[in-house]
Amino acid sequence: MNYVVIVAGGKGLRMGGDVPKQFLLLGGKPVLMRTIERFHTFDAQLQIILVLPPDQQGYWHELCLAHHFKLPYLLADGGATRFESVRNGLALIPNDAQGVVAVHDGVRPMVSVKVIERCFAMACKTQAVIPVTPVVETLRQIMPDGASQTVNRDAYRLVQTPQTFDLQLLKQAYQQPYSTAFTDDASVVEALGMQITMVEGNKENIKITTPFDLDVCERLWISTHSAAQ
Repeated sequence: MNYVVIVAGGKGLRMGGDVPKQFLLLGGKPVLMRTIERFHTFDAQLQIILVLPPDQQGYWHELCLAHHFKLPYLLADGGATRFESVRNGLALIPNDAQGVVAVHDGVRPMVSVKVIERCFAMACKTQAVIPVTPVVETLRQIMPDGASQTVNRDAYRLVQTPQTFDLQLLKQAYQQPYSTAFTDDASVVEALGMQITMVEGNKENIKITTPFDLDVCERLWISTHSAAQ
């Protein structure tokens, strides 16, 4: 069986409101539901594990009732760090389970099904996969003395989720002690000495952290669904 751990622990501080960003509406439905639906569309048999802070779970259940949201999932408690949250999600998967597991940000509802397919297919071959997009802006590196210099943007990529791995590999990686060097799941796996494979992501796969991001996603959502009608 294959799995996805969807981590949704944001408090919405940069959104300027009291409602956590994963619960804001996108196309009339909470962002987190849109994210879950993408993975269900990819594979209706995929085991979805949702990680939410305990103090947000009651509100989430109310939203599910209000929006008649009935897609199946397992629920894990969010931790003090993303590392702890992912580890809690992985703990719901049997230790002897085999397959592929993805870890995805709950506030990335616009990931394409093609990207999800690409990540899972490549993870079956190389065990550790991340979707990336090219850097299109000029990059400058800040030096210790405050000066800056242009760097070759072709040598860099922007990293997205779902980051996708052999299940036993990721479980092993998350048995390591937490380190501040762990900025994402790939960095946790790299600490075991594993090489990460990059695949093409989709530029619409925005991580919603500001009102501008939500506005862009809303416009993309309207455009996509208007074209489909």
